[in-house]
Amino acid sequence: MTAQTILVVDDTPQTARLLEAMLEPQGYRVASTHSGAEALAKLKSEPIDLVLLDIIMPEMDGYEVCRRLRANAATVALPIVMITSIGDQEKLRALEAGADDFIPKPFDRAELIARVRSLLRVKQYHDTAQRQAAELAELNQTLEARVAEQVEEIERLARLRRFLSPQLADLIVASGDDAALRSHRREIAVLFCDIHGFTAFAEVAEPEEVMEVLGQFHEMLGGLIHEFEATVGHFAGDGLMVFFNDPVPCAEPARRAVEMAVAFREPMEQLLERWRRRGHELDFGVGITLGYATLGEIGFEGRSDYAAIGSIVNLSKRLCDEARGRQILVSQPVFAALDESAVTRRLDDLSLAGFSKPVPAYAVERLGEAVPSTNGSGPALTPTEVRVLERLASGLTSKEIAFDLGSSARTVERHIQNIYDKIDARGRADATAYAISHGIYSPGGK
Repeated sequence: MTAQTILVVDDTPQTARLLEAMLEPQGYRVASTHSGAEALAKLKSEPIDLVLLDIIMPEMDGYEVCRRLRANAATVALPIVMITSIGDQEKLRALEAGADDFIPKPFDRAELIARVRSLLRVKQYHDTAQRQAAELAELNQTLEARVAEQVEEIERLARLRRFLSPQLADLIVASGDDAALRSHRREIAVLFCDIHGFTAFAEVAEPEEVMEVLGQFHEMLGGLIHEFEATVGHFAGDGLMVFFNDPVPCAEPARRAVEMAVAFREPMEQLLERWRRRGHELDFGVGITLGYATLGEIGFEGRSDYAAIGSIVNLSKRLCDEARGRQILVSQPVFAALDESAVTRRLDDLSLAGFSKPVPAYAVERLGEAVPSTNGSGPALTPTEVRVLERLASGLTSKEIAFDLGSSARTVERHIQNIYDKIDARGRADATAYAISHGIYSPGGK
C-alpha cells in the first residue's frame, strides 16, 4: 500500500524537521515547503493527503492559504491542520478559514499523531466514497449507453420489420451486420399468389373499396406468412411472392410452401364469399416452384428490397397466372418433393411466356394431414413431426430442435403439442417411449 503523504508548510526549517522526525516513523511520507505560494504550487503538482499549515508566515499567512485551498474544488475536502502557538482567538480564525483542526506549539507527539491519524482516516473514507461515486457514475453511464443501444436495436428491428421478413430482420440485428443481404445462391421454394379479376374490379370499384379488399387480403396473408415463416420477396398490390429456405434454412421448403398454400384456401374462400356478397367477382390462384435462385439486396440508397432472382421466380408467377379459380399449381420439382400424402393431378404441359419449352405442371388437390410414420401401427405423424419427435426423444430442447431443423421454437412447440395429442402422451417421457417402441428413435443411435 502506498504511504500517505503529509505536506508541512512552515517557514521555520527546524519545525519542518521536527514534524518529519515524528511522522515518518509512523509510515507517513513527509514533504515540506517554506511558504504559502510554494505549498499551493506543490499541491497542484502532486497528490497530498493532509496539510500541516503554520499560521504565521511572510507574504501569505496560513489563513489565506487555507481559504484558497477551500475555494479550489480539487482541495475543498483536503484535511488541513493549523499549527499555532497563540490564543483562542486565532484558533477561531483558523476554523473560520476552513481548517479541520489545530495543533498547538510545542507539539505533543502522541496528540499530533492521534489527530493526524484521525483526519487521514476521514480522508480515506472520503476518497473511497468519491471513488465509489465515480464508479457508480461510470456504471450508470455504461448502463445508459447499453439501454440506448438496446432501444436503438429495437427501433432498428422495428424499422427492418416494416420492409423485411421477420426472419431476415432478426438475422441482421442478431448478427450485427448485413452479410445476409449480400448476393448468394440457394435452393428455395417460391410461392406466388394473386387475386384473379382484380384489374377489372379496380377499374369500376371506388378507391376505398379497392383498399379495403387489399387490406383484408394482406391481413389474412400476413398471419399465414408468420405462421409458416416465409420470407416476403415481392408485394404488388393484388399479388404476393414469398419464398422458403432463405435467409433462414428450413426443412422441406417445397412441402412448407404447399402447406401454406393449402392453409391459404379456406380463409381465402371466406373472403371471396364476403366479397361476392358485395358484388365483387374475384378469385385467386397460386403457383409454387422449387429450384436455385440468386438472393440478395437490390435497390438504391434510401430504398432497397431483399429479392430472389431467377427463372423459378418467373415460373412461379406464370403458374399463378395459369391457375384457375382456387387452383394451386406446382412445378415438377415441387411435385417430386411431396410425399404420398399429397393428392395431385397431372395437367397438360403448359406453354408459358418466357419459357421456350412446355412446362410440366400439377394441381394440388389436398395434402393429407399425415403420412405413416411408424412400422405399420400407431397414429400417423407428418414427416416434420417424425423429425421433431426423434430429436425430442434424444433430449433436445425446443430451441435446439428449432435450430437443428431451421425453424422457430414456437413452430416446434406447436409440432410437439400435435405429437402429444396424436399419440396421447402426457409429456416427454411418454413421447420418448413411443418413439423407441415405434422405431423412430434408438437410444445410443443403434
